Amino acid sequence: MIGQALAVACLTAAAASAVVLALRRLPTVRLQLAGLALCCVVLPLIAVLLSGWVMFGMGDDLKILAVSSAAACAAVAAGLLLGRSIGRRIDGLRDTAREFARGDLGARTPVEGPAELAELSATFNEMAAQLAVLFDSRSELVAWASHDLRTPVASLKAMVEAVEDGVAEADEYLPQIHAQVLTLESLLEDLFELACLDAGASALETQEMDLSELVRSCVDEVRPEADMEGVALEARTNGSLHALCAPHKTARVLRNLLSNALRHTPHGGSIVVSVGSHNGVAQIRVEDTGEGVPPQLHQRMFERFWRGDDARTSGRAGAGLGLTIARGLVEAQGGEVWAAPRSGGGLEIGFTLPRTKRS
Repeated sequence: MIGQALAVACLTAAAASAVVLALRRLPTVRLQLAGLALCCVVLPLIAVLLSGWVMFGMGDDLKILAVSSAAACAAVAAGLLLGRSIGRRIDGLRDTAREFARGDLGARTPVEGPAELAELSATFNEMAAQLAVLFDSRSELVAWASHDLRTPVASLKAMVEAVEDGVAEADEYLPQIHAQVLTLESLLEDLFELACLDAGASALETQEMDLSELVRSCVDEVRPEADMEGVALEARTNGSLHALCAPHKTARVLRNLLSNALRHTPHGGSIVVSVGSHNGVAQIRVEDTGEGVPPQLHQRMFERFWRGDDARTSGRAGAGLGLTIARGLVEAQGGEVWAAPRSGGGLEIGFTLPRTKRS
C-alpha cells in the first residue's frame, strides 16, 4: 500500500510540474490563472480517484467525475474572474504607458489593486514624473543656451561685417572679438560639463589633497580680477586640511563660487574664502559683502540658468550655470553645497568634502 501511495504521489507531482511548465507558455495572465485554478482542482481529484481504484476498487466513478467537473468549472470561473480583475489593471497601466510614449507627459495611472500592482503603478508614475522633469529641463536648456549664444554670435557677426565693409579696422575690434570668443568658450565648456553631469559621465578621479593649498592657489588666480573690480579678496587657511577630492573639479567649483561672488560684490566690498572642518567633513566657505539673496531663493540659486533680477539687469550676469555645475561636481564627490545669509549682509556659499584619516 505504501509503495502504491508513493507511486501515486510521484505521478501527481510529475504531472503538476508538467502542467506548471505548460501554464508558463500561455500568452496572458488570465489564461495562466484559469489554468492554475483548473490544475489545483483536477490533480488532487485525479490523485484521490487513482488511490480509490488502487486501494478500494471504488465504484462510484460517475459521482466522482460529476464532483470533479463541477469543482473544475467553479475553479476555472474563479480563475477567469480573478484574471480579468488583474488584467484590467494591467491594461490600464499599458494604456497609460502608451499615452506617455505618444507624448502625453502628464499621463498617470491609478495606484490601486493588489500590493504588487499598486507598487508597480506608483513606480511607473514616479518614473513618468522624473522623465517629465527631465524633458522640461532639456527644453529649458536648449532655450536658454540659444538665448545666451545669440548675443556673442550677433556681436561677432556685426564686428566682422564692419571690418569687411571697411567701416572699421580689424585691430580696432580685436579686443572685443577676443572677449566674445572667451564668452562663447566659457559657455560651451559649461554646457559640456553640465551634459556630462546629467549623463553621469563626468570623470572624477579622487585623491588626497590639501584643501588649504588648493584654496590659496584659486584665490591667487582670481586676485587680479578682484583688484580690477576694487574688491578685497582674502583666503583664511589655518594649517593644512586634507580631503579626498578631484583636485581639478574642486578647483573649478571654487572658481565658480568666486566668480559668482565677484559678480555680486560692489566696488569696495570684500570676499573671504575660509577652510575648516565640521562634523567630520571638510568645509570651504565663500563669503561676500554683496547684495545677498532672499532666503526663499537660496535653493533656486543652484537651478540651471537661474539668475537674480539684479544680475539680469546689471549687465554683469553670467550664463546661470556656474552654481548648477558647482553643486553637481560637489555631489559627485560625496559632498554637499549650501547657501546662507551672511551675518552683517551679503551671502555665504559653502560646500563639504570627505576628510581623509590624515587630516
